[in-house]
Amino acid sequence: MKAIYKRELRSYFTSMIGCAFAAVLTVIGGVYFMVYNLTSGYPYFSYSLSGVIFAVLITVPVLSMKCFAEERKNKTDQLLLTSPVPLTKIILGKYFAMITVFAIPCLIYCLFPLIIKFQGNAHLLVDYSSILAFYLLGCVFIGIGMFLSSLTESPVIAAISTFGVLFFLYMLDNLLNYVPTSALSGVIITILFLSLAAGLIYHITKNQIIAGIAEIAGLVLSIAVYFIKSSVFENFIHDILKHFVLTDVFYNFAQNYIFDIGGLLYYLSVIILFIFLTVQAFQKRRWS
Repeated sequence: MKAIYKRELRSYFTSMIGCAFAAVLTVIGGVYFMVYNLTSGYPYFSYSLSGVIFAVLITVPVLSMKCFAEERKNKTDQLLLTSPVPLTKIILGKYFAMITVFAIPCLIYCLFPLIIKFQGNAHLLVDYSSILAFYLLGCVFIGIGMFLSSLTESPVIAAISTFGVLFFLYMLDNLLNYVPTSALSGVIITILFLSLAAGLIYHITKNQIIAGIAEIAGLVLSIAVYFIKSSVFENFIHDILKHFVLTDVFYNFAQNYIFDIGGLLYYLSVIILFIFLTVQAFQKRRWS
């Protein structure tokens, strides 16, 4: 894993992707810092950090698109799949390389609260805990991008799909206001989501029987529950989607000044989930 980590980390800087990624986030974070903290005198750097999240949505797809999609495009993934190194270590090596690149602008951000301290009042605990939450949020985004990159051999498709998913998750909190709350709407949307999940299962396994059984079982169970106790589906989709609002944890640190330990564990759980999904996607390819 160490050799793969060094190889991937070196490749990000020899291709200038890593340098450009770190430079863009550092410059954007510096602009927000200058406008809100230095010019306007706002004492919380965490407030400026909130504005950088959208920049992460744009830059993370560029960082993650090459990790596996480019390997498949260049046919060099066969060397990885047939290597004696365990597949989990290969994926972890690539993932650790990406989050190391992301750590560079985050470490630079750690200097900004000290600059505020030199100028007057500062809230170092809030700022540094917000930087930690921001870093873990970026690691979650990178994990999602890595998984989507493992599903295609086109880096462009990997980048576009990653941006689309991340943008949806970013806007999800606002979109929840438009989610219907009736039981009928809930069961219909649930069936649609189950169909999408079955399609994803088929894409990963290429097995129509498994995907079909999963979709039929979900369909029958949803309809049965609706006729037995329709109140289960009232606000059901809203309550489910609420758990996918990833930015809420960061805002607890940055805006509500709450050290959300449960939120940090939630971020770590999502990271582990997408690493696991990436491993399973490649396990399937290795054995097929």
